[in-house]
Amino acid sequence: MKHVSILVPKANAILSSVVGPYKIFSSVNHFFLQSGKSDVPIFDINLVGIDEKTVLYDGAFSIHCTATIEQIDKTDLIIIPAVLPQFVLQELETNYDFIAWIKEQRLLHNAEIASLCMGAFLLAETGLVDDKQCTTHWAGIELFKQRYPKINVKPEKIITEEEGIYSSGGAYSFLNLMVHLVQKYCGKEVAIYVSKMFEIEIDRDNQNQFAIFRSQKEHSDILIKKAQTYIEAHISEKISIEELSKKLAISSRNFIRRFKKATGNTPLEYIQRVKIETAKQELESSQKTISEIMFAIGYSDTKAFRGLFKRYTGITPVAYKQKYNRELVSY
Repeated sequence: MKHVSILVPKANAILSSVVGPYKIFSSVNHFFLQSGKSDVPIFDINLVGIDEKTVLYDGAFSIHCTATIEQIDKTDLIIIPAVLPQFVLQELETNYDFIAWIKEQRLLHNAEIASLCMGAFLLAETGLVDDKQCTTHWAGIELFKQRYPKINVKPEKIITEEEGIYSSGGAYSFLNLMVHLVQKYCGKEVAIYVSKMFEIEIDRDNQNQFAIFRSQKEHSDILIKKAQTYIEAHISEKISIEELSKKLAISSRNFIRRFKKATGNTPLEYIQRVKIETAKQELESSQKTISEIMFAIGYSDTKAFRGLFKRYTGITPVAYKQKYNRELVSY
């Protein structure tokens, strides 16, 4: 029997990321008992909190934990649920007591750890994922990179796994991680059963197509904000980094360094992401051809545009249009 501790963060935990793992592991127990493959449950599932009771969503829901962290001496797997993105830094302070306990379970008992969505921030605070792969919700990637520079962030990934530490991408992609864990512990047959019961697509491996690029202006470098504004206003042009540096009366080397420090992207990456985000919006809402959209954002090489689009979204422009265009989807 594997002891599973599903953490119940205080205040702003996302309820579905607590209930979801609980239901999936419970369904695996049911599968083994009903099929006669085991006489005892495979997972000993615990809802573990700092306090015995946690109130969520301004009192709309409450969770009665089966144990507190003081009552769990040893666990095999720790699940760190998601918290609301707008409160993530506040939640780190509120749930700080979890950090020492997670580290103790990992270092003394070699517990495996899985963070779901923005729960990656709590995992990162432990230092256990330094120099390892990790992902989180695309909306939190830039803050995550800035706050945890030692982590090998994989923004495109639905799931990361390294040395028994796992993470999942945004929102309900945690379900894919749960199926992955079920397959690891119980085999492919059981994972397929779970995927069918909960109707989870088990072949998803990239979350970039869901990402919405934001302008990354939450910094205080006025010169870099001017550069960003210029880039966004000249979306149809081929922008030279050297020429843009001259316009701002700064050397190219210093410009690139300051831009990267302020936004987390190089100027070239920023230009590409702004252009691809514009292309995505056009593919979603207009009936323009892909070539028309490509030319409108300053690209003339179809192969290069296709490769760049796939790098930032995980799928081709044609596939993106078929999947997200409002008129095509309505048919």
